[in-house]
Amino acid sequence: MPPQRPFPAPAASAPHPRPAWNTNRNLVVSHPLLSLLEHCGSFRRLLQLQALLTVTGLAAHRFPASRLLAFCALSDPPRLAHAAAVLAQCAEGPNAYMLATMMRGFLRAGLPARALALFRRVLRDRLPADARTIVFALKAASASSPRASVHCVSLKRGFLSQSVLVGNALVHLYASNMSLPDARKVFNEMPDRDVVTWTTLVDGYARGGLPDEAWRVFCRMVVSEGMWPNGVTLVAAASAVGQMGLLGLGRTVHRCVAESGVGTSVNLENALVDMFGKCGCLASAKEVFDGMSAKDVYSWTSMVSAYAKCGDLESAVQQFEEMPRRNSVSWSCMIAAYSQANQPEEAVRMFNGMIAAGAEPIDATLVSVVPACAQLGCLDLGRWLYDTYIVSHKIELTVNLGNAFVDMFAKCGDVGAASRLFGNMEEKNVVSWNSMIVAHASHGQSEQALRLFQQFKGIGIFPDEITYIGVLSACSHSGLVSEGQHHFKEMKMVYGIEPRSEHYACMIDLLGKVGLIEEAFEVARSMPVGADEAGWGALLNACRMHGNVEIGECAVDKLVGLDPSDSGIYILMSQIYASKSKWDQVKMLRMVMRNRGVKKNPGCSSIEVDGEFHEFLAADVSHVHSEDIYAALKNIYIHSKTEGYIPPA
Repeated sequence: MPPQRPFPAPAASAPHPRPAWNTNRNLVVSHPLLSLLEHCGSFRRLLQLQALLTVTGLAAHRFPASRLLAFCALSDPPRLAHAAAVLAQCAEGPNAYMLATMMRGFLRAGLPARALALFRRVLRDRLPADARTIVFALKAASASSPRASVHCVSLKRGFLSQSVLVGNALVHLYASNMSLPDARKVFNEMPDRDVVTWTTLVDGYARGGLPDEAWRVFCRMVVSEGMWPNGVTLVAAASAVGQMGLLGLGRTVHRCVAESGVGTSVNLENALVDMFGKCGCLASAKEVFDGMSAKDVYSWTSMVSAYAKCGDLESAVQQFEEMPRRNSVSWSCMIAAYSQANQPEEAVRMFNGMIAAGAEPIDATLVSVVPACAQLGCLDLGRWLYDTYIVSHKIELTVNLGNAFVDMFAKCGDVGAASRLFGNMEEKNVVSWNSMIVAHASHGQSEQALRLFQQFKGIGIFPDEITYIGVLSACSHSGLVSEGQHHFKEMKMVYGIEPRSEHYACMIDLLGKVGLIEEAFEVARSMPVGADEAGWGALLNACRMHGNVEIGECAVDKLVGLDPSDSGIYILMSQIYASKSKWDQVKMLRMVMRNRGVKKNPGCSSIEVDGEFHEFLAADVSHVHSEDIYAALKNIYIHSKTEGYIPPA
């Protein structure tokens, strides 16, 4: 009886397909055991083969050991512990190829530090590393710090001038880490470049928020170098054009796609839909979308975003409702659409729907829903978002997200929470400082706002227009006339910021509050573009405070010319006349209001109870609990009068 084989021998008539771990397609092996190893597809069979190779003494040699190692390191799932044992038992000692294979295995398993340790062993043992080894080392370095060291090794060994593969890996390394000047320097030093080199740089600039530079590199690639782009290049070019919002360039990219012959892919068509949407051309975006043979969730999301970007919120909602599948990006897109369309209630409703659907919020979700909380004064939801996703580290607190939370806490009245969060932010930009300065100013904390402004100027970031609105508001709240005038001059003389109508309104308010009505009037009249409603309104309010009839009448004339239907204008002027006992003028203003059909807008307030908003108008009895509310209010008045409270006349 013939001895049984450990597994069936390969049929001579049909070649065995190579398994996924075996990437060496050109390798020809004649030895029977090694041939079986080349086509091995299971770890159990590998162990049987390894036993036979060990018995025959072949396992101690480098080539058989390298093939065993390749299976263990590159199969799915990898067997890294077994691969390390094979490496250690190689009697002849591992060569650079074996170490490179093991590096690749560590990279696939997400262990870049161990891959770098093997690269150091290659250098220590002075093994003849090839370009592939350098590329693996660069990939490992992209996840850690020693990028410069690997770069130096590639230069010393001449790989940068000899291997496009290494040059591409270096450009990708620096571009993916947003070290774009370094990526461009390597790119310029490369004697030879291929389409991957150009594409990597175009994509790096596009991802790094430098779309102009990305487009210049793309044009140089196609026009000057005559190198035709591939699909990935065109996706990067479309992304750059979308960021610039230039429809003419978008049509150029679309023509390139049609003429390149690369064929369309879902990713490329999604990029075109997104590009046309950001360029404001719904027709072209819809044409590409409708012509797609296959659509994924990002295709639908790109179209929703295109409608929202162009202000067609109704179509965006319809498209969202028709989506066969939604993900976190889709939900975030609709939340952002509502938030940007000044519909915070709908943004919060959409967020609640997202949570109910089991979709996990991402950074972009919070960046949109937190400002909606700020608009609604919804502090409870804002705190819940912060505790649930930031404190628990589910979502990283980026600069933009930190700014949104600071603004939300401040607008909802919790300046202390805003200040603590601001102080704990590791990275701050001008928006961060502006949010906190404006927060202090709007809550009457002028001293803190101005102290923060002095700290801001000392860190090397230049203030902008919003900064000075906060600073001038702080001066206005505290009546700091000389300091306000100093900052008003400083913004133009030192920082080259041309004052806008908001800055003039702050100065008018500052001067008017302290009784310098004539000076405030002069500021309003001397504005280069003329005072707007905020400026003249601030002047009229100052006239009411100090009983200045003459200048008040001038302010009213200007305000009526800007908006004759604003009831507040007539009410303020009536109060000025009444303070001077000019009852005939008061009567005349009421007649003017009646003749023009101007009605006093009723006072309005809102309150949040258990996540639900309740809105009330003056003398409103529409609420289901209005009887109980008025009874409680009457009770409060009675107790207040008992304590000596005198209501205003």
